[in-house]
Amino acid sequence: MGCLHVQQKPKREIYGGILRFSASRFHSLQFSPGPKPSIPPFSSAQPSAGTAIHPLSSKFAAASSKMMDGDMSDDGEIYIHDADTIHEITLDDEDLPDVNDEDDEQADFDEDLDDSMHTFTGHTSELYAVACSPTDPLLVATGGGDDRGFLWKIGQGDWAAEMGGHKDTVTSLAFSSDGQFLASGGLDSVVNVWDTSGNHKCTLEGPAVSEQTEEHADGFEWVRWHPRGHLVLAGSNDGTAWMWNADRGAVLQVFPGHSKPVTCGDFTPDGKTVCTGSDDMSLRIWNPRTGESVYVIKVRHFFDLTSKNSLLLGHPYHTARLNCLAISSDSTLVLTGSEDGSVKIVNIVTGKVVSTLSRHTDSVSCIALSRSSSFPWAATGGRDQQLVIWDLERSDARNICNHESEVTCLTWIGMTRYVAAGCGDGDVVIWDGRSGDKVKTFKGHSSCVQSLAVSSNHDFLATASDDGTARIFEIGEFK
Repeated sequence: MGCLHVQQKPKREIYGGILRFSASRFHSLQFSPGPKPSIPPFSSAQPSAGTAIHPLSSKFAAASSKMMDGDMSDDGEIYIHDADTIHEITLDDEDLPDVNDEDDEQADFDEDLDDSMHTFTGHTSELYAVACSPTDPLLVATGGGDDRGFLWKIGQGDWAAEMGGHKDTVTSLAFSSDGQFLASGGLDSVVNVWDTSGNHKCTLEGPAVSEQTEEHADGFEWVRWHPRGHLVLAGSNDGTAWMWNADRGAVLQVFPGHSKPVTCGDFTPDGKTVCTGSDDMSLRIWNPRTGESVYVIKVRHFFDLTSKNSLLLGHPYHTARLNCLAISSDSTLVLTGSEDGSVKIVNIVTGKVVSTLSRHTDSVSCIALSRSSSFPWAATGGRDQQLVIWDLERSDARNICNHESEVTCLTWIGMTRYVAAGCGDGDVVIWDGRSGDKVKTFKGHSSCVQSLAVSSNHDFLATASDDGTARIFEIGEFK
């Protein structure tokens, strides 16, 4: 039990109520507003719990004038003589009000907010990847730090297929374009291929299992499918990219050349070219049939490897690692985002850097191109807490959308003008790319959103988070 004591110093009187205090001294005095006192002035009866103390009419006015004349110590404390004590109240320490109580209650309230319509909790560690089937709008795949992947269906919590073929973190997931297969890439330098019931089809071996030594077994950072076939592409931390035929489980090409981890890559939509970006600050453009590196774009120049000893000067390129890339639907342009905060546009046909997009003030984490010809836009998200909508026809920022934390992942919603962004604080935000307005914020995750994907019917947004859960949010209103 704590007792409210008043230190002695003979002088004036203070009348009224106490709002905030500790167990030994007054910190401040404050009267709650109101026209009538809830307790009779100077009553000896203790107020009941929760009773409001109001100004004491004319007696309060008289008392307040005395209070204003009272003596204070050097540190601002007011002292009352024993004879002037109005009343001593004994309270439990736990009942004492705290200035942070309201903030704590708000924080608890925020933690309880959950806008998701489905939560998957099968994992036992952080989630790093989520993918939606291109043919089944309810089928979702997730992978994470527990070395496992799962296939599950939205709204059907009683069905899940575990994919346990990895020996290290599952970093990436991708469905084949026909929806028949799922590829999972891991830090164990293996890509596993599954059917949509969760049955294992084959294991595609990477550098750790093939000709490389164990010390190079740094794993795969991303995995992609050919747009029209069962060819799988993956980038490794040992500086190589790999391409397999998933139907035969055979390696078709190994793309060497990068001197550091291959952080991003993809097939062009026409399937005729492969683009890869790396920690070594370079972009490489490959012929997937021959394995030939057609162009190497880095810093202030690029090499035309089809012309012997040819050095062509071009637009300045990145001065730090590449984090992400996106390829235009006509297979002519690739956009790359870098740790240096810039976005570069490279012509795939000529190998030239044709434009630089500069608005971010920190690392560019993610990038996506609008799928609609009506909106020739790109979206980028960064560590600077900004999502930037770019007008590619003008090579300039159309809208800058500010977040409260880092933008970690993003995707356009179908063919619409809306962009979904996952954030470091767990929020998922929907932006109107045309106006730059925030139109929706989804709560539910308690930690960083690492990946997101849109269902094939564009009704659902699937998210994967460091909090160990995957969540489904309804986005049909944005179709």
